[in-house]
Amino acid sequence: MIEIMDTTLRDGEQTNGVSFTAHEKKNIARLLVKELNVDRLEIASARVSDGELEAVRRIAQWANEAGCLDRFEVLGFVDGGRSLAWIRDAGCRTMNLLCKGSLRHLTEQLRRTPEQHAADIAEEVRRAEEVGVTVNLYLEDWSNGINDSPDYVFALVDALRHLPIRRFMLPDTLGVLNPETTYEFCRRMTERYPELHFDFHAHNDYGLAVANTYMAIRAGVRGVHVTINGLGERAGNATFSSTVAVIHDQLHYRTAIREAGIYRVSKSVETYSGIHISPNQPIAGENVFTQCAGVHADGDAKSNLYCNPLVPERFGRTREYALGKTSGKANIRKNLEALGIELDDETMNKVTERVVELGDKKELLTQEDLPYIVSDVLRHNIHGNRIRILNYSLSLTHGLRPVATIKIEIDGRVYEETATGDGQYDAFVAALQKIYKSLGRTLPMLTNYAVTIPPGGRTDAFVQTIITWSHNDTEFKTRGLDADQIEAAIKATVKMLNKIES
Repeated sequence: MIEIMDTTLRDGEQTNGVSFTAHEKKNIARLLVKELNVDRLEIASARVSDGELEAVRRIAQWANEAGCLDRFEVLGFVDGGRSLAWIRDAGCRTMNLLCKGSLRHLTEQLRRTPEQHAADIAEEVRRAEEVGVTVNLYLEDWSNGINDSPDYVFALVDALRHLPIRRFMLPDTLGVLNPETTYEFCRRMTERYPELHFDFHAHNDYGLAVANTYMAIRAGVRGVHVTINGLGERAGNATFSSTVAVIHDQLHYRTAIREAGIYRVSKSVETYSGIHISPNQPIAGENVFTQCAGVHADGDAKSNLYCNPLVPERFGRTREYALGKTSGKANIRKNLEALGIELDDETMNKVTERVVELGDKKELLTQEDLPYIVSDVLRHNIHGNRIRILNYSLSLTHGLRPVATIKIEIDGRVYEETATGDGQYDAFVAALQKIYKSLGRTLPMLTNYAVTIPPGGRTDAFVQTIITWSHNDTEFKTRGLDADQIEAAIKATVKMLNKIES
């Protein structure tokens, strides 16, 4: 059973540009407990500000009423009891005491001897014990200390191991470890002190935080520190979602975490922090449960051939199938099934061609766009294609009227004309009218022109242009879909021409 300590509200708030309000901190803390069942939460640093004190008081009050105050921890310092007093005033009962885990930090920052530092720590622990506050101990810069000054690290732990310190926490403060050194250094600690509870606290400077956490657990540490969405100073900390998934699937160890709430909490923290989740971030990223290639969707339909243990339902999500130029029928069929739409093979082929056509323009389609594409395909083929636009050129120049040149085929004969207009589409219609006038025909009157974006669709996917026409005392509508509004209008116009010819 691996213990999870979330430090989003303390270390995660050290992300550049991130500062949670008291209300936001309380909401995040509640989500971490109620939705995810996190074992421990590090929620603040002592003596930061009056606002921080108020935030911790609110959280502590709620936690006390909810019966989970022992899960909440605050970072404190070796400062003659001032941090301890701040933590008690805030209503918390656990202090994560920060001490120096490397000789260099001790001598160059604190300018104390190892013996003096050990005595100072022991005095803080004694004060905490007297007032009923539990102490965990951070060995700051431990990763450099165990590499550069291991004798100092061992002497410090030897001096403190018999004190009432519940956990010794091993931070890779500067993110310098790799999986091999993490395993080696953590193993030295767990073998030398088998009776102690060790935590590992990773930083992601080399992108190795989750991998290093994995190796620390293999080396025998019993608790690990994480943040939601990998928030944290510099490159951040070990990501909550990935770390939990790795523990469950790769190490086959248990945690108390409820995976189903991970995505919801990740999105909430994204909103509060203003730091967007990368689309390809494992577990919580927008794209990670989306299949793009048609062959993958086909394989999923045949015994889930392209699925791994990270099924989206574990994390409160669903698998999606992207629509674009790499989409095959299987992708599209999966989306249509989700919408409750069934198509025959012929129509499916035409819908697939239409999706690929839009995808070639680098347009991103959504599931909500599909009914519009299906409708467009079905309506487009009702009246045949007696009239086709072979080519057209639209120009818009500052200070000059828009110009359109079109080449159109009517019943096998080709016509070409140029005209100006009040806008590009107006110029297109004017050129079309010239051709029809030369044939002794009249065009329907345009009575309404509307442009819509399909509900849930994206503005960079496509638009639907709906034109209402009046012809021989009858009104009718035609629709056109395209990424470009003018092109959509032209397609609606060609449908009108074929309709009146039929």
